[in-house]
Amino acid sequence: MSSSKTRVTPSSNVSKAKKLRERLAKPGPVLVAGAHHGLSGVLVERAGFDAIWASGFEISASFAVPDANILTMGENVAVAEAIDRVTGIPVIADCDNGFGNAINVIRTVQAYERAGIAAICMEDNIFPKRCSFYSGVKRELESAEEFAGKIRAAKDAQRDEDFTIIARTEALIAGWGMDEALDRARRYAQAGADLCLIHSKSKKPDEVLAFAKAWKELATGVPLVYVPTIYKDTTAEELHEAGFKVVIYANHALRSSIKAMRTTLGNIAKQHKAAAADADIVSLEEVYELVGVNLMKDQEGAFLPAGGERVNAIVLAAGSGKAVGPIGAEIPKAMLDLKGKSILERQVATLNAVNIKDIAVVRGFKAEKINLPNLKYYENTEYETTGEAISLLKAAAELTAPAKKDATEQRRSLVLYGDILFDRALVEKLITADADIAILVDRTLATESTKAELEGRPRLDLVQLATAPQAGPRAISSEELPTVKKIGQQIPLTDAHAEFVGMIMMTDVGARKLLEVYQRALETGAGKRFQEAADPKRAALTDIVQALVEAKDAGIEVKAVETFKGWMEVDTFEDYQRAWAAVKG
Repeated sequence: MSSSKTRVTPSSNVSKAKKLRERLAKPGPVLVAGAHHGLSGVLVERAGFDAIWASGFEISASFAVPDANILTMGENVAVAEAIDRVTGIPVIADCDNGFGNAINVIRTVQAYERAGIAAICMEDNIFPKRCSFYSGVKRELESAEEFAGKIRAAKDAQRDEDFTIIARTEALIAGWGMDEALDRARRYAQAGADLCLIHSKSKKPDEVLAFAKAWKELATGVPLVYVPTIYKDTTAEELHEAGFKVVIYANHALRSSIKAMRTTLGNIAKQHKAAAADADIVSLEEVYELVGVNLMKDQEGAFLPAGGERVNAIVLAAGSGKAVGPIGAEIPKAMLDLKGKSILERQVATLNAVNIKDIAVVRGFKAEKINLPNLKYYENTEYETTGEAISLLKAAAELTAPAKKDATEQRRSLVLYGDILFDRALVEKLITADADIAILVDRTLATESTKAELEGRPRLDLVQLATAPQAGPRAISSEELPTVKKIGQQIPLTDAHAEFVGMIMMTDVGARKLLEVYQRALETGAGKRFQEAADPKRAALTDIVQALVEAKDAGIEVKAVETFKGWMEVDTFEDYQRAWAAVKG
Protein backbone atom coordinates (compact mmCIF):
# COMPACT_ATOMS: atom_id res chain seq x y z
CA MET A 1 0.00 0.00 0.00
CA SER A 2 1.21 3.48 -0.79
CA SER A 3 1.21 6.60 1.34
CA SER A 4 0.12 9.98 0.00
CA LYS A 5 1.58 13.27 1.20
CA THR A 6 -1.13 15.36 -0.39
CA ARG A 7 -4.39 15.86 1.40
CA VAL A 8 -7.29 14.51 -0.68
CA THR A 9 -10.14 16.86 -1.42
CA PRO A 10 -13.39 14.92 -1.92
CA SER A 11 -14.78 15.25 -5.45
CA SER A 12 -18.32 16.53 -5.89
CA ASN A 13 -18.61 15.29 -9.50
CA VAL A 14 -19.01 11.60 -8.70
CA SER A 15 -20.81 10.41 -5.57
CA LYS A 16 -18.84 8.20 -3.25
CA ALA A 17 -21.66 5.67 -3.47
CA LYS A 18 -20.97 5.42 -7.21
CA LYS A 19 -17.22 5.18 -6.54
CA LEU A 20 -17.85 2.21 -4.29
CA ARG A 21 -20.05 0.54 -6.91
CA GLU A 22 -17.34 1.05 -9.53
CA ARG A 23 -14.70 -0.44 -7.24
CA LEU A 24 -16.92 -3.45 -6.48
CA ALA A 25 -17.19 -4.07 -10.21
CA LYS A 26 -13.42 -4.24 -10.68
CA PRO A 27 -11.30 -7.39 -10.16
CA GLY A 28 -9.64 -8.19 -6.86
CA PRO A 29 -10.66 -7.85 -3.21
CA VAL A 30 -11.99 -4.53 -1.93
CA LEU A 31 -9.92 -3.63 1.13
CA VAL A 32 -11.58 -1.66 3.92
CA ALA A 33 -10.21 -0.53 7.31
CA GLY A 34 -11.94 0.78 10.42
CA ALA A 35 -11.88 4.37 11.68
CA HIS A 36 -13.49 6.19 14.59
CA HIS A 37 -12.89 9.88 13.83
CA GLY A 38 -11.72 12.14 11.03
CA LEU A 39 -8.01 11.74 11.65
CA SER A 40 -8.13 7.93 11.69
CA GLY A 41 -10.16 8.12 8.48
CA VAL A 42 -7.44 10.22 6.85
CA LEU A 43 -4.84 7.65 7.93
CA VAL A 44 -6.91 4.80 6.43
CA GLU A 45 -7.03 6.68 3.15
CA ARG A 46 -3.31 7.52 3.25
CA ALA A 47 -2.52 3.84 3.80
CA GLY A 48 -4.15 3.03 0.44
CA PHE A 49 -7.38 1.24 1.41
CA ASP A 50 -10.33 1.29 -0.99
CA ALA A 51 -12.90 2.42 1.59
CA ILE A 52 -13.32 3.31 5.27
CA TRP A 53 -15.39 1.32 7.77
CA ALA A 54 -17.06 3.71 10.23
CA SER A 55 -16.78 1.02 12.86
CA GLY A 56 -19.46 0.77 15.53
CA PHE A 57 -16.93 -1.01 17.75
CA GLU A 58 -14.32 1.73 17.32
CA ILE A 59 -16.77 4.63 17.61
CA SER A 60 -18.30 3.19 20.79
CA ALA A 61 -14.85 2.59 22.28
CA SER A 62 -13.78 6.15 21.42
CA PHE A 63 -16.67 7.28 23.66
CA ALA A 64 -15.43 4.77 26.29
CA VAL A 65 -18.68 2.77 26.19
CA PRO A 66 -19.39 -0.84 25.09
CA ASP A 67 -20.48 -1.69 21.56
CA ALA A 68 -24.06 -2.39 22.67
CA ASN A 69 -26.37 0.22 21.10
CA ILE A 70 -25.51 2.68 23.87
CA LEU A 71 -24.74 5.48 21.41
CA THR A 72 -27.66 6.92 19.47
CA MET A 73 -28.08 6.83 15.72
CA GLY A 74 -27.40 10.59 15.65
CA GLU A 75 -24.08 10.20 17.47
CA ASN A 76 -22.98 7.50 15.03
CA VAL A 77 -24.04 9.51 11.99
CA ALA A 78 -22.12 12.56 13.24
CA VAL A 79 -18.88 10.57 13.45
CA ALA A 80 -19.38 8.91 10.05
CA GLU A 81 -20.09 12.29 8.48
CA ALA A 82 -16.96 13.79 10.09
CA ILE A 83 -14.89 10.98 8.56
CA ASP A 84 -16.53 11.42 5.17
CA ARG A 85 -15.96 15.20 5.15
CA VAL A 86 -12.17 14.96 5.36
CA THR A 87 -11.57 11.98 3.08
CA GLY A 88 -11.94 11.23 -0.60
CA ILE A 89 -12.75 7.50 -0.53
CA PRO A 90 -16.14 5.90 0.22
CA VAL A 91 -17.29 5.41 3.81
CA ILE A 92 -19.21 2.27 4.80
CA ALA A 93 -21.09 2.82 8.06
CA ASP A 94 -21.62 0.09 10.63
CA CYS A 95 -25.25 0.67 11.66
CA ASP A 96 -25.61 -2.25 14.09
CA ASN A 97 -29.24 -3.46 13.77
CA GLY A 98 -30.49 -0.30 12.05
CA PHE A 99 -31.20 1.34 15.44
CA GLY A 100 -34.66 -0.20 15.76
CA ASN A 101 -37.31 -1.79 13.59
CA ALA A 102 -38.04 -1.25 9.88
CA ILE A 103 -39.51 2.21 10.55
CA ASN A 104 -36.30 3.25 12.34
CA VAL A 105 -34.29 1.81 9.45
CA ILE A 106 -36.03 4.16 7.00
CA ARG A 107 -34.82 7.17 8.99
CA THR A 108 -31.35 5.62 9.37
CA VAL A 109 -30.97 5.29 5.61
CA GLN A 110 -32.17 8.85 5.05
CA ALA A 111 -29.74 10.24 7.64
CA TYR A 112 -26.69 8.37 6.36
CA GLU A 113 -27.48 9.10 2.72
CA ARG A 114 -27.80 12.83 3.50
CA ALA A 115 -24.42 12.66 5.25
CA GLY A 116 -22.75 11.42 2.04
CA ILE A 117 -22.11 7.88 3.25
CA ALA A 118 -21.67 5.35 0.43
CA ALA A 119 -23.05 2.26 2.19
CA ILE A 120 -24.47 0.98 5.45
CA CYS A 121 -24.24 -2.43 7.07
CA MET A 122 -27.02 -3.83 9.29
CA GLU A 123 -26.99 -7.05 11.34
CA ASP A 124 -29.78 -9.34 12.52
CA ASN A 125 -29.03 -8.99 16.23
CA ILE A 126 -31.98 -7.88 18.34
CA PHE A 127 -31.99 -4.40 19.87
CA PRO A 128 -29.93 -3.64 21.92
CA LYS A 129 -27.18 -5.54 20.09
CA ARG A 130 -24.07 -7.02 21.65
CA CYS A 131 -20.65 -7.03 19.98
CA SER A 132 -20.00 -10.33 18.20
CA PHE A 133 -16.96 -11.15 20.32
CA TYR A 134 -18.37 -10.32 23.78
CA SER A 135 -18.42 -13.63 25.65
CA GLY A 136 -20.92 -14.54 28.34
CA VAL A 137 -23.61 -12.07 27.22
CA LYS A 138 -27.18 -12.80 26.20
CA ARG A 139 -27.39 -13.16 22.41
CA GLU A 140 -30.61 -13.37 20.42
CA LEU A 141 -31.34 -12.81 16.74
CA GLU A 142 -34.34 -11.26 15.09
CA SER A 143 -36.51 -13.51 12.97
CA ALA A 144 -35.34 -13.79 9.39
CA GLU A 145 -38.71 -12.39 8.27
CA GLU A 146 -38.39 -9.26 10.38
CA PHE A 147 -34.82 -8.54 9.30
CA ALA A 148 -35.68 -9.13 5.63
CA GLY A 149 -38.38 -6.48 6.13
CA LYS A 150 -35.67 -4.09 7.34
CA ILE A 151 -33.70 -4.73 4.15
CA ARG A 152 -36.75 -4.02 1.99
CA ALA A 153 -37.43 -0.83 3.98
CA ALA A 154 -33.83 0.30 3.53
CA LYS A 155 -33.89 -0.26 -0.24
CA ASP A 156 -37.21 1.55 -0.53
CA ALA A 157 -35.89 4.52 1.48
CA GLN A 158 -32.67 5.08 -0.48
CA ARG A 159 -32.71 7.85 -3.10
CA ASP A 160 -29.31 7.32 -4.70
CA GLU A 161 -29.44 4.17 -6.80
CA ASP A 162 -25.76 3.56 -6.04
CA PHE A 163 -26.26 3.61 -2.26
CA THR A 164 -25.29 0.16 -1.00
CA ILE A 165 -27.00 -1.98 1.66
CA ILE A 166 -24.96 -4.74 3.33
CA ALA A 167 -26.90 -7.39 5.28
CA ARG A 168 -25.02 -9.12 8.05
CA THR A 169 -26.09 -12.35 9.70
CA GLU A 170 -24.87 -13.36 13.15
CA ALA A 171 -26.22 -16.94 12.86
CA LEU A 172 -22.79 -18.54 13.15
CA ILE A 173 -21.84 -16.22 16.05
CA ALA A 174 -25.05 -17.23 17.87
CA GLY A 175 -24.26 -20.92 17.26
CA TRP A 176 -27.34 -21.55 15.12
CA GLY A 177 -25.45 -23.54 12.50
CA MET A 178 -24.47 -23.38 8.85
CA ASP A 179 -27.90 -24.15 7.40
CA GLU A 180 -29.50 -21.29 9.37
CA ALA A 181 -26.73 -18.91 8.31
CA LEU A 182 -27.12 -19.80 4.63
CA ASP A 183 -30.90 -19.57 4.79
CA ARG A 184 -30.81 -16.16 6.45
CA ALA A 185 -28.24 -14.76 4.02
CA ARG A 186 -30.30 -16.08 1.08
CA ARG A 187 -33.47 -14.42 2.38
CA TYR A 188 -31.65 -11.12 2.89
CA ALA A 189 -30.26 -11.27 -0.65
CA GLN A 190 -33.78 -11.93 -1.99
CA ALA A 191 -35.02 -8.91 0.01
CA GLY A 192 -32.63 -6.70 -1.93
CA ALA A 193 -29.34 -6.66 -0.02
CA ASP A 194 -26.45 -5.65 -2.29
CA LEU A 195 -23.90 -7.64 -0.30
CA CYS A 196 -24.02 -10.15 2.56
CA LEU A 197 -21.63 -10.23 5.49
CA ILE A 198 -21.03 -13.52 7.28
CA HIS A 199 -19.39 -13.53 10.69
CA SER A 200 -17.94 -16.38 12.76
CA LYS A 201 -16.19 -16.77 16.12
CA SER A 202 -14.40 -19.94 15.09
CA LYS A 203 -10.64 -19.73 15.56
CA LYS A 204 -10.06 -21.31 12.15
CA PRO A 205 -11.27 -20.02 8.78
CA ASP A 206 -12.81 -23.39 7.88
CA GLU A 207 -16.37 -22.36 8.82
CA VAL A 208 -16.50 -19.19 6.72
CA LEU A 209 -14.71 -20.86 3.82
CA ALA A 210 -17.35 -23.61 3.91
CA PHE A 211 -20.04 -20.94 3.92
CA ALA A 212 -18.48 -19.24 0.88
CA LYS A 213 -18.35 -22.56 -0.99
CA ALA A 214 -22.02 -23.28 -0.26
CA TRP A 215 -22.95 -19.69 -1.16
CA LYS A 216 -21.45 -20.13 -4.63
CA GLU A 217 -23.67 -23.16 -5.15
CA LEU A 218 -26.76 -21.10 -4.27
CA ALA A 219 -25.84 -18.75 -7.16
CA THR A 220 -27.53 -15.70 -5.66
CA GLY A 221 -25.19 -13.31 -7.48
CA VAL A 222 -24.77 -11.30 -4.27
CA PRO A 223 -21.10 -10.75 -3.22
CA LEU A 224 -19.85 -11.68 0.24
CA VAL A 225 -18.15 -9.55 2.89
CA TYR A 226 -15.94 -10.79 5.69
CA VAL A 227 -14.19 -9.33 8.76
CA PRO A 228 -11.04 -11.40 9.49
CA THR A 229 -10.48 -10.25 13.08
CA ILE A 230 -9.65 -13.75 14.36
CA TYR A 231 -8.03 -15.26 11.27
CA LYS A 232 -4.97 -13.04 11.42
CA ASP A 233 -2.88 -15.08 8.98
CA THR A 234 -5.51 -15.49 6.28
CA THR A 235 -4.81 -13.00 3.49
CA ALA A 236 -7.37 -10.95 1.62
CA GLU A 237 -6.32 -12.74 -1.57
CA GLU A 238 -7.11 -16.12 0.00
CA LEU A 239 -10.51 -14.90 1.15
CA HIS A 240 -11.19 -13.41 -2.29
CA GLU A 241 -10.25 -16.68 -3.96
CA ALA A 242 -12.75 -18.42 -1.68
CA GLY A 243 -15.52 -16.05 -2.75
CA PHE A 244 -15.34 -12.94 -0.55
CA LYS A 245 -15.38 -9.63 -2.42
CA VAL A 246 -14.95 -7.20 0.50
CA VAL A 247 -12.54 -7.68 3.41
CA ILE A 248 -12.88 -5.36 6.40
CA TYR A 249 -10.09 -4.84 8.95
CA ALA A 250 -12.55 -3.47 11.43
CA ASN A 251 -10.83 -2.43 14.64
CA HIS A 252 -7.05 -2.45 14.25
CA ALA A 253 -6.60 1.34 14.16
CA LEU A 254 -8.28 1.75 17.53
CA ARG A 255 -6.46 -1.17 19.14
CA SER A 256 -3.05 0.06 17.95
CA SER A 257 -3.79 3.60 19.17
CA ILE A 258 -4.63 2.27 22.65
CA LYS A 259 -1.28 0.49 22.83
CA ALA A 260 0.58 3.57 21.60
CA MET A 261 -1.18 5.95 24.01
CA ARG A 262 -0.63 3.59 26.94
CA THR A 263 3.10 3.43 26.18
CA THR A 264 3.48 7.17 25.65
CA LEU A 265 1.50 8.26 28.69
CA GLY A 266 3.09 5.59 30.88
CA ASN A 267 6.59 6.78 29.98
CA ILE A 268 5.72 10.41 30.72
CA ALA A 269 4.10 9.47 34.03
CA LYS A 270 7.23 7.54 35.06
CA GLN A 271 9.84 10.09 33.98
CA HIS A 272 7.86 13.32 34.56
CA LYS A 273 9.08 14.93 31.32
CA ALA A 274 7.70 15.27 27.81
CA ALA A 275 10.95 14.00 26.27
CA ALA A 276 10.08 10.52 27.55
CA ALA A 277 7.57 10.26 24.71
CA ASP A 278 9.90 11.29 21.87
CA ALA A 279 10.60 7.77 20.61
CA ASP A 280 6.91 6.94 20.30
CA ILE A 281 5.34 10.06 18.80
CA VAL A 282 5.28 11.84 15.46
CA SER A 283 6.37 15.46 15.09
CA LEU A 284 3.89 18.29 15.40
CA GLU A 285 4.65 19.15 11.78
CA GLU A 286 3.34 15.73 10.70
CA VAL A 287 0.12 16.36 12.61
CA TYR A 288 -0.17 19.79 10.96
CA GLU A 289 0.22 18.18 7.54
CA LEU A 290 -2.39 15.49 8.25
CA VAL A 291 -5.03 17.94 9.44
CA GLY A 292 -4.50 20.42 6.59
CA VAL A 293 -2.65 23.36 8.15
CA ASN A 294 -0.89 24.09 4.84
CA LEU A 295 -4.26 24.18 3.08
CA MET A 296 -5.52 26.61 5.72
CA LYS A 297 -2.51 28.88 5.11
CA ASP A 298 -3.20 28.85 1.36
CA GLN A 299 -6.83 29.76 2.02
CA GLU A 300 -5.82 32.59 4.34
CA GLY A 301 -3.58 34.01 1.63
CA ALA A 302 -6.32 33.69 -0.99
CA PHE A 303 -9.34 34.94 0.91
CA LEU A 304 -8.40 37.07 3.94
CA PRO A 305 -8.44 40.86 3.45
CA ALA A 306 -5.31 42.58 2.16
CA GLY A 307 -3.11 44.07 4.84
CA GLY A 308 -3.28 41.00 7.00
CA GLU A 309 0.31 39.97 6.23
CA ARG A 310 1.99 37.45 8.42
CA VAL A 311 4.52 39.11 10.73
CA ASN A 312 7.31 37.25 12.45
CA ALA A 313 10.03 38.55 14.75
CA ILE A 314 13.74 37.83 15.16
CA VAL A 315 15.39 38.83 18.43
CA LEU A 316 19.18 39.24 18.33
CA ALA A 317 20.22 38.09 21.79
CA ALA A 318 23.71 36.60 21.45
CA GLY A 319 25.44 39.11 23.75
CA SER A 320 26.25 38.86 27.45
CA GLY A 321 25.14 41.18 30.23
CA LYS A 322 28.70 41.94 31.34
CA ALA A 323 28.42 45.63 30.42
CA VAL A 324 25.69 45.99 33.04
CA GLY A 325 28.09 44.84 35.78
CA PRO A 326 28.29 41.84 38.09
CA ILE A 327 24.53 41.29 37.89
CA GLY A 328 24.85 40.32 34.23
CA ALA A 329 28.22 38.64 34.20
CA GLU A 330 26.93 35.08 33.86
CA ILE A 331 23.73 35.47 31.87
CA PRO A 332 22.76 36.75 28.42
CA LYS A 333 21.71 40.39 28.53
CA ALA A 334 18.25 39.47 27.24
CA MET A 335 17.69 37.39 30.37
CA LEU A 336 18.39 40.20 32.86
CA ASP A 337 15.63 40.23 35.45
CA LEU A 338 13.36 43.24 35.78
CA LYS A 339 10.97 42.74 38.70
CA GLY A 340 10.41 39.03 38.10
CA LYS A 341 10.47 38.99 34.29
CA SER A 342 13.44 38.98 31.95
CA ILE A 343 13.86 41.55 29.19
CA LEU A 344 13.13 38.81 26.64
CA GLU A 345 9.94 37.74 28.42
CA ARG A 346 8.74 41.34 28.36
CA GLN A 347 9.60 41.62 24.66
CA VAL A 348 7.70 38.41 23.84
CA ALA A 349 4.65 39.61 25.82
CA THR A 350 4.58 42.92 23.92
CA LEU A 351 4.98 41.18 20.55
CA ASN A 352 2.24 38.70 21.41
CA ALA A 353 -0.04 41.61 22.33
CA VAL A 354 0.11 42.81 18.68
CA ASN A 355 -0.44 39.24 17.42
CA ILE A 356 3.18 38.46 16.59
CA LYS A 357 3.43 34.85 17.76
CA ASP A 358 6.10 33.53 15.37
CA ILE A 359 9.25 34.59 17.24
CA ALA A 360 12.84 33.40 16.74
CA VAL A 361 15.79 34.15 19.01
CA VAL A 362 19.47 34.08 18.06
CA ARG A 363 21.45 32.90 21.08
CA GLY A 364 25.17 33.00 21.81
CA PHE A 365 26.58 33.68 25.26
CA LYS A 366 25.30 31.10 27.77
CA ALA A 367 22.80 29.95 25.14
CA GLU A 368 21.29 27.31 27.40
CA LYS A 369 19.96 30.02 29.71
CA ILE A 370 17.65 31.35 27.01
CA ASN A 371 14.98 28.65 27.02
CA LEU A 372 11.56 30.27 26.96
CA PRO A 373 8.79 28.07 25.52
CA ASN A 374 7.14 28.48 22.11
CA LEU A 375 10.13 30.22 20.52
CA LYS A 376 12.43 29.09 17.72
CA TYR A 377 16.14 29.20 18.43
CA TYR A 378 19.23 29.77 16.28
CA GLU A 379 22.80 29.66 17.54
CA ASN A 380 25.66 32.09 16.90
CA THR A 381 28.53 30.11 18.37
CA GLU A 382 30.95 32.78 17.08
CA TYR A 383 29.33 35.52 19.16
CA GLU A 384 32.66 36.59 20.72
CA THR A 385 34.28 37.38 17.37
CA THR A 386 31.28 38.44 15.25
CA GLY A 387 28.68 41.19 15.27
CA GLU A 388 24.90 41.45 15.08
CA ALA A 389 24.92 41.02 11.29
CA ILE A 390 26.23 37.45 11.59
CA SER A 391 23.56 36.72 14.20
CA LEU A 392 20.95 37.93 11.73
CA LEU A 393 22.46 35.72 9.04
CA LYS A 394 22.08 32.69 11.32
CA ALA A 395 18.31 33.28 11.23
CA ALA A 396 18.13 34.10 7.51
CA ALA A 397 15.58 31.32 7.00
CA GLU A 398 13.12 33.38 9.04
CA LEU A 399 13.48 36.40 6.77
CA THR A 400 12.65 35.11 3.31
CA ALA A 401 9.67 32.98 2.38
CA PRO A 402 9.73 30.60 -0.61
CA ALA A 403 8.30 32.08 -3.79
CA LYS A 404 4.53 31.66 -3.94
CA LYS A 405 2.25 31.31 -6.93
CA ASP A 406 -0.04 33.89 -5.37
CA ALA A 407 1.95 37.11 -5.32
CA THR A 408 -0.48 38.64 -2.83
CA GLU A 409 0.85 36.44 -0.04
CA GLN A 410 3.41 38.55 1.81
CA ARG A 411 5.36 38.37 5.01
CA ARG A 412 6.94 41.06 7.14
CA SER A 413 9.80 40.43 9.52
CA LEU A 414 10.60 42.49 12.59
CA VAL A 415 14.25 42.39 13.67
CA LEU A 416 15.09 43.78 17.11
CA TYR A 417 17.84 43.90 19.67
CA GLY A 418 17.52 41.67 22.72
CA ASP A 419 18.28 44.49 25.19
CA ILE A 420 15.45 46.96 24.53
CA LEU A 421 12.05 47.54 26.11
CA PHE A 422 9.31 49.19 24.08
CA ASP A 423 5.64 50.13 23.97
CA ARG A 424 3.33 48.06 21.77
CA ALA A 425 2.30 51.21 19.86
CA LEU A 426 5.82 51.47 18.45
CA VAL A 427 5.61 47.94 17.04
CA GLU A 428 2.18 48.60 15.52
CA LYS A 429 3.46 51.76 13.87
CA LEU A 430 6.57 50.08 12.47
CA ILE A 431 5.05 46.87 11.08
CA THR A 432 2.36 48.79 9.17
CA ALA A 433 4.85 51.15 7.50
CA ASP A 434 4.56 51.35 3.71
CA ALA A 435 8.14 50.40 2.91
CA ASP A 436 10.26 47.38 2.07
CA ILE A 437 12.70 48.34 4.83
CA ALA A 438 11.87 50.73 7.66
CA ILE A 439 13.81 51.47 10.82
CA LEU A 440 12.32 52.86 14.02
CA VAL A 441 13.98 56.13 15.08
CA ASP A 442 13.49 58.34 18.12
CA ARG A 443 13.28 62.04 17.30
CA THR A 444 13.59 63.09 20.94
CA LEU A 445 17.26 64.04 20.45
CA ALA A 446 16.17 66.75 18.01
CA THR A 447 15.87 69.07 21.02
CA GLU A 448 19.00 70.86 22.14
CA SER A 449 18.50 69.77 25.76
CA THR A 450 18.45 66.10 24.79
CA LYS A 451 21.55 66.48 22.63
CA ALA A 452 23.34 68.09 25.54
CA GLU A 453 22.30 65.19 27.78
CA LEU A 454 23.61 62.63 25.29
CA GLU A 455 26.81 64.49 24.51
CA GLY A 456 29.80 62.29 25.32
CA ARG A 457 27.78 59.10 25.72
CA PRO A 458 29.52 56.33 23.74
CA ARG A 459 28.02 53.94 21.17
CA LEU A 460 24.92 55.88 20.18
CA ASP A 461 23.33 54.57 16.98
CA LEU A 462 22.49 57.85 15.27
CA VAL A 463 20.47 58.54 12.14
CA GLN A 464 20.69 61.34 9.61
CA LEU A 465 17.71 61.76 7.29
CA ALA A 466 17.90 62.81 3.65
CA THR A 467 15.74 65.84 4.44
CA ALA A 468 15.95 67.64 7.77
CA PRO A 469 12.72 67.37 9.77
CA GLN A 470 10.60 70.43 10.45
CA ALA A 471 12.12 72.60 13.14
CA GLY A 472 10.23 74.09 16.05
CA PRO A 473 8.22 72.72 18.97
CA ARG A 474 5.12 71.96 16.88
CA ALA A 475 4.87 70.14 13.54
CA ILE A 476 2.55 67.87 11.56
CA SER A 477 3.95 64.50 10.55
CA SER A 478 4.07 63.84 6.82
CA GLU A 479 2.31 60.75 5.47
CA GLU A 480 5.43 60.06 3.41
CA LEU A 481 8.13 58.37 5.48
CA PRO A 482 11.51 60.16 5.48
CA THR A 483 14.47 58.47 3.77
CA VAL A 484 17.54 57.48 5.76
CA LYS A 485 20.77 59.05 4.53
CA LYS A 486 23.19 57.75 7.16
CA ILE A 487 23.08 55.44 10.16
CA GLY A 488 25.91 54.58 12.55
CA GLN A 489 27.88 55.58 15.63
CA GLN A 490 30.30 57.97 13.94
CA ILE A 491 27.77 60.57 12.84
CA PRO A 492 28.41 63.83 14.70
CA LEU A 493 25.64 64.43 17.21
CA THR A 494 25.10 67.90 15.73
CA ASP A 495 24.32 66.34 12.32
CA ALA A 496 21.98 63.63 13.64
CA HIS A 497 18.22 63.93 13.36
CA ALA A 498 17.25 60.86 15.40
CA GLU A 499 18.49 57.85 17.33
CA PHE A 500 18.03 54.28 16.05
CA VAL A 501 15.78 52.40 18.48
CA GLY A 502 17.05 48.95 17.51
CA MET A 503 14.06 47.71 15.50
CA ILE A 504 13.82 47.10 11.75
CA MET A 505 10.80 46.02 9.72
CA MET A 506 11.36 44.41 6.34
CA THR A 507 9.24 42.72 3.71
CA ASP A 508 10.42 39.61 1.88
CA VAL A 509 11.79 41.87 -0.86
CA GLY A 510 13.61 44.13 1.60
CA ALA A 511 15.05 41.19 3.51
CA ARG A 512 16.43 39.58 0.35
CA LYS A 513 18.09 42.83 -0.70
CA LEU A 514 19.62 43.38 2.73
CA LEU A 515 20.99 39.83 2.84
CA GLU A 516 22.35 40.11 -0.72
CA VAL A 517 24.28 43.26 0.16
CA TYR A 518 25.76 41.69 3.28
CA GLN A 519 26.54 38.36 1.60
CA ARG A 520 28.42 40.23 -1.12
CA ALA A 521 30.49 42.02 1.53
CA LEU A 522 31.33 38.73 3.22
CA GLU A 523 32.45 37.19 -0.07
CA THR A 524 34.49 40.11 -1.45
CA GLY A 525 35.49 42.12 1.60
CA ALA A 526 36.91 39.58 4.03
CA GLY A 527 39.58 41.25 6.18
CA LYS A 528 38.64 44.69 4.87
CA ARG A 529 36.86 47.49 6.66
CA PHE A 530 33.08 47.39 6.22
CA GLN A 531 31.32 50.63 7.08
CA GLU A 532 32.22 51.26 10.74
CA ALA A 533 33.31 47.64 11.38
CA ALA A 534 36.89 46.40 11.08
CA ASP A 535 35.66 43.38 9.09
CA PRO A 536 32.28 42.29 7.59
CA LYS A 537 32.02 39.52 10.18
CA ARG A 538 32.12 42.09 12.97
CA ALA A 539 29.44 44.24 11.35
CA ALA A 540 26.64 45.67 13.46
CA LEU A 541 23.05 45.84 12.27
CA THR A 542 23.57 49.53 11.49
CA ASP A 543 26.51 48.66 9.21
CA ILE A 544 24.48 46.45 6.89
CA VAL A 545 21.63 48.98 6.83
CA GLN A 546 24.12 51.71 5.82
CA ALA A 547 25.56 49.40 3.16
CA LEU A 548 22.06 48.97 1.74
CA VAL A 549 21.55 52.76 1.80
CA GLU A 550 24.71 53.12 -0.31
CA ALA A 551 23.98 50.20 -2.65
CA LYS A 552 22.97 51.92 -5.86
CA ASP A 553 21.91 48.65 -7.51
CA ALA A 554 19.60 47.57 -4.66
CA GLY A 555 16.72 49.73 -5.82
CA ILE A 556 15.40 50.15 -2.26
CA GLU A 557 15.30 53.18 -0.02
CA VAL A 558 15.55 52.69 3.72
CA LYS A 559 12.73 54.61 5.38
CA ALA A 560 12.43 55.93 8.92
CA VAL A 561 9.39 55.56 11.16
CA GLU A 562 9.55 58.29 13.77
CA THR A 563 8.61 58.13 17.42
CA PHE A 564 9.15 60.28 20.49
CA LYS A 565 10.22 58.16 23.46
CA GLY A 566 8.32 54.96 24.36
CA TRP A 567 11.40 52.74 24.62
CA MET A 568 14.50 52.03 26.72
CA GLU A 569 17.84 50.36 26.06
CA VAL A 570 19.60 48.38 28.79
CA ASP A 571 23.27 48.81 27.97
CA THR A 572 24.82 49.96 31.25
CA PHE A 573 24.14 49.56 34.96
CA GLU A 574 22.56 53.03 34.96
CA ASP A 575 20.25 51.93 32.12
CA TYR A 576 19.35 48.85 34.17
CA GLN A 577 18.48 51.00 37.20
CA ARG A 578 16.26 53.25 35.08
CA ALA A 579 14.54 50.27 33.49
CA TRP A 580 13.93 48.67 36.91
CA ALA A 581 12.32 51.87 38.14
CA ALA A 582 10.19 52.27 35.01
CA VAL A 583 8.67 48.80 34.53
CA LYS A 584 5.76 47.35 36.42
CA GLY A 585 6.07 44.02 38.21
